[in-house]
Amino acid sequence: MTASLRVGMVINPTAGKNTGARIGREAATFLAAAGHDVVDLSAMDGAHALERGRAAIADHAVDCIVVAGGDGMVHLGVNLVAGTDIPLGIIASGTGNDNARELGLPVRDAVKAVERITHGGTRRIDAIRHVTPRGEDRWFAGVLAAGFDAIVNERANGWRWPKGQMRYNLAILRELGVFRPIPYVIEIDGTRHETRAMLVAVANGPSYGGGMRVVPAASYDDGLLDVLVLHEVSTPTLLRVFPKVFSGAHVGHPAVEILQGRRVRLEATGIVAYADGERFGPLPMECEVVPGAVTVLT
Repeated sequence: MTASLRVGMVINPTAGKNTGARIGREAATFLAAAGHDVVDLSAMDGAHALERGRAAIADHAVDCIVVAGGDGMVHLGVNLVAGTDIPLGIIASGTGNDNARELGLPVRDAVKAVERITHGGTRRIDAIRHVTPRGEDRWFAGVLAAGFDAIVNERANGWRWPKGQMRYNLAILRELGVFRPIPYVIEIDGTRHETRAMLVAVANGPSYGGGMRVVPAASYDDGLLDVLVLHEVSTPTLLRVFPKVFSGAHVGHPAVEILQGRRVRLEATGIVAYADGERFGPLPMECEVVPGAVTVLT
């Protein structure tokens, strides 16, 4: 990145238990000190930040987009720049930071993150596109969850209390008592698979959920989607297999299957998918990989 560029910056003030605001402000100060014009595109919520960011890009008011926060902010940034020549800088300051970590970027370090943005190079990565029933493009960079994990997310997000990780832990316990294998239709590059499964994840990157390496071999720039299927198992087996996702050892279990392709369609009843940790949309859903859709400042 050369000097005196216009940097459109979006900061999530609540990321990483409110450390996102502090690290984001530090990064903005360092960017300004390096001679860049920092344009604050932050807003009261993600929808308004997207609106402001898209307007700035359409008006040619910024030369790059920089997001400060966790995977949700990377998700927002990808939805701003995918399919354009506008590069994306990441100030990783959230709780999980899976995409930043897997891309080899500094985490919770404003100085190093700004150094990467101002003096580093660029890397083209794939992004995953879903076209909504309204014809709108929605993108994600990391992993789309569409099984037990998505149901837990949906349940936890419906509760106002408790806050933080405990809410998700309680949602897991509550869901385990009632969860049943889900009938899926999974179509990959036109090949149809029917199965009953506990978990289905569509991966562009290897990890989600703060270090869960759900598809350890997934690559951001191979032009392929990796679809992990944990086929029907008993609840005790699920309890044994699921924790292994932090090391990636779960992929050796006989109930785990990984399929690859460029386009996937998922069908199941009552499932709302989550991508990059954000509520993405209900199944059925079709996604396709778009090679090199995003330029990341690295």
